[in-house]
Amino acid sequence: MKIENPNPIQWQFSERAAQLQSSFIREILKITQRPEIISFAGGLPSPATFPVERMKAAYEKVLSETGKVALQYGPTDGYAPLREWIANSLSTEGSTILPEQILMTSGSQQALDLLGKVLIDEGSRVLVETPSYLGALQAFSVYRPEFKSVDTDEHGLVPSSLEGVAQGARLLYSLPNFQNPTGRTLSLERRRELVETCARLGVPLIEDDPYGALSYKGEPMPKMVAMNPDGVIYMGSFSKVLTPGIRLGYVCAPLPLVRRLELAKQAADLHTAQITQMVVHEVVKDGFLDQHIPTIRKLYSEQCQVMLDAIKEHFPAGVSWTQPEGGMFIWVTLPPQVDAMKLLEQSLAARVAFVPGAPFYANDPATNTLRLSFVTVPPERIREGIAVLGKLIAGML
Repeated sequence: MKIENPNPIQWQFSERAAQLQSSFIREILKITQRPEIISFAGGLPSPATFPVERMKAAYEKVLSETGKVALQYGPTDGYAPLREWIANSLSTEGSTILPEQILMTSGSQQALDLLGKVLIDEGSRVLVETPSYLGALQAFSVYRPEFKSVDTDEHGLVPSSLEGVAQGARLLYSLPNFQNPTGRTLSLERRRELVETCARLGVPLIEDDPYGALSYKGEPMPKMVAMNPDGVIYMGSFSKVLTPGIRLGYVCAPLPLVRRLELAKQAADLHTAQITQMVVHEVVKDGFLDQHIPTIRKLYSEQCQVMLDAIKEHFPAGVSWTQPEGGMFIWVTLPPQVDAMKLLEQSLAARVAFVPGAPFYANDPATNTLRLSFVTVPPERIREGIAVLGKLIAGML
């Protein structure tokens, strides 16, 4: 029986809840689910790369041989054999990473939230690239920091620009490889300078690296965590090299920090799914990624080139764009008078979607920018969609 309530609850939300904002990208994705839409909006890996049969076999093996363990609660820090595999993959001749430094998370987004929870107080200074990953801005914003934007150019983050903003900063968040949203890559020289600068200024450096394995040339850049394991926090994910549906990421951090992150994770979800970690370990332990990742690189490289060729053919003079050497994104800068949000309205009406660039800025958004993703769109649809965008841009000039 339904109880009559003469006094409906007046919900009173916390101040933190008031900081929660919808992801602009996730909202666009609701629209782009329609099959008639040519979507360059999502940062989704191509389903064509998902190793379905390999995952299926791993699930069957784990459940048949160790099912009772896989279906039980697990330790907060994660499945020990997988943590050991990750630590070995991150270790170099001059830098050894211990399994104890690895914390498994429910996707890298949880790692961002835990880092915000442990490192950021209200008003804390947080340094981010210009532009930066929207998911990180969203995760950190809940803790009400003071964002300070660090200068970037066509080669990525400019290490020398830290000098004027680093005072009291709790962290610098960076994506050095095929950055989301710009596709830019930090050079080896700048990586060394950035690590040295952060160490000298006492600023913890977050190295978020979901795309590092997706170099079209097949030669990943050296990791900054190997240059200074005591000052660099490394974030990794299996979303782009296996499948995002498993929601499995990890963070590698100095021991004092990783213990705090573990306590924060205990309060959040106790542990990441044990069965997922065991299945992923079963998939990767014998070198499967060495054969699988090159197929992803080849597909993405070919589709990136299709889009670059189409942009060159159809975009009018005055438009510039990045030339990524890996990853999933191309960043477009329109003439100053063109508002990408207004362009989006017209392009959606023409059944083409992209992500305007403004949401990727912590401060002073550039409204004449946009992000294009090419990995989930067949070549003929890429050409069709870029031709539509080119006509719309020309019409706005």
